[in-house]
Amino acid sequence: MELKIESISKTYGKKTALKKVDISLNNGIYGLLGPNGAGKTTLISIIVGLLNADSGRILCDGKSIDSMGADYRAKIGFLPQYPSFYANYNARDFLKYMCCIKGITKAQRVEKIDEVLELVNLSDTGHKRIGGFSGGMKQRLGIAQAILNDPELLILDEPTAGLDPKERIRFRNIISKLSADRIVILATHIVSDISYIANEVILLGHGELILKDKPSVLVNKMRGKVWNVTVPLSDANKVMEEYSVSNMTVSNDVCTLKIVSDKIDDITYEYCAAEPDLEDVYLYTFDKR
Repeated sequence: MELKIESISKTYGKKTALKKVDISLNNGIYGLLGPNGAGKTTLISIIVGLLNADSGRILCDGKSIDSMGADYRAKIGFLPQYPSFYANYNARDFLKYMCCIKGITKAQRVEKIDEVLELVNLSDTGHKRIGGFSGGMKQRLGIAQAILNDPELLILDEPTAGLDPKERIRFRNIISKLSADRIVILATHIVSDISYIANEVILLGHGELILKDKPSVLVNKMRGKVWNVTVPLSDANKVMEEYSVSNMTVSNDVCTLKIVSDKIDDITYEYCAAEPDLEDVYLYTFDKR
């Protein structure tokens, strides 16, 4: 599958949410990153058809998604940031309902429901009321409904919110398996989820596309811009006000700060080059000082 986003723009009154965004996507996992207000949710809403763009177009395998209508929607699996459920339904009844909406035949429903519940580790709770689910269980159920129809385009907005570390690892493994023959767009604030599984990272800021590349390429470009600086604990706050700090460790009265900066020659403390990661890329892009 190929999805082309061409010059998509969207405004709300005087606020520009998206400005001529151009992105080409093929099968694989794309991490969508950006601070609050960057335009991530607006872009996702336009891709899934919940919003209309003011200008530009989206092509699916060369065809406008506006002209494809229901054929395009049948290709999509979507988990919104704040999924809603019927509290009195149990998980299986909810998924049966979603099967009806997604056009999954009666003959396929039991098998598909069993399959997705197993994938998200909810097989033993399928008959329990959703109203009694924890936040993490609801999130897993949301992921289950998103993959029910075996979508060619899977869009997940903050999918690991509420998941414990073990569940997040399980989720990443699921998405890695699913990505072989589909496009997965994963919007999240948890940068580590992206660094483990994304084929490419998309950075949005102020409604504009800032960067799109492989995580390894983005990280390699940060070499020579990330430093470990050792300072007295009493001086840590002063240094953090002047520099972007992606990590801090404290031992007794000594603090090691991981600083992201083009230059550090003027600092008076002991320092050395540090190994960069994707969080450093994010900080360098959106928190320059």
